[in-house]
Order: sequence, then structure tokens, then C-alpha cells
Amino acid sequence: MSKKTLVLGASLKPNRYSNFVIKKLVNQGFEVVAFGLKEGEVVGVNIDVVLKQYKKIDTITLYLNSKRQKDYYDYIISLNPKRVIFNPGTENPEFYSILKENNIYFEEACSLVLLSTDQY
Repeated sequence: MSKKTLVLGASLKPNRYSNFVIKKLVNQGFEVVAFGLKEGEVVGVNIDVVLKQYKKIDTITLYLNSKRQKDYYDYIISLNPKRVIFNPGTENPEFYSILKENNIYFEEACSLVLLSTDQY
């Protein structure tokens, strides 16, 4: 698949939406990388605890609230993704402006819904 996705705010907890989305992305054949606070693995995807300069990221799907996102603005911009998805609870107008300035598309959406409806 061409849409390599970074799940930012990934969780090892099976009841978290970020965990669900990793499983769904892998199940649908997407290449997935993940960053979270606790190192581990979800369906074969390693959750990194050190920021890496991933190559060819198509989509970053956010699972961090707006306050926590501030620490990652520069990092996200440096990856130059084609789009950033702000899942419910991650909305951030301040970051929208920064993304616009850097010509990075963004949307407020639920990655799980997009995947379930073939709109991802």
C-alpha cells in the first residue's frame, strides 16, 4: 500500500482507539509505524519511544490532545506528510495554521471511520 501511516500517540492498551487503528491499518494492508510513551508491539508493529525520521510518510493520524501536540509540531512538519488526521479529541486550530503555512493537508476525521468506509 502507498499510504504509509504514522500513528502518533500509539497505545499498547487494547481498549484504546490508537490500538484499534493500528490493527485495522495492518489488517487492510497499510504500512504502519507508531510512536507512543511505552515501547511494545501491536500486531507486529513496534511502538517506538524515540522519535525517528521515518521516510515517505503519507499520513499521520493523531491520538494526542492539543496540549501534548505542541511538543511534536516541528517533528511532524519535518516528516512532511501528505496529510494529518485529527481524530476526535485532538482538534487543534493553532496547529492547523502551522500545517497550512507548510502546505500540509489536514482533516478532522476519525481514522477508524475512514478505514471502515473505504475513504482512508
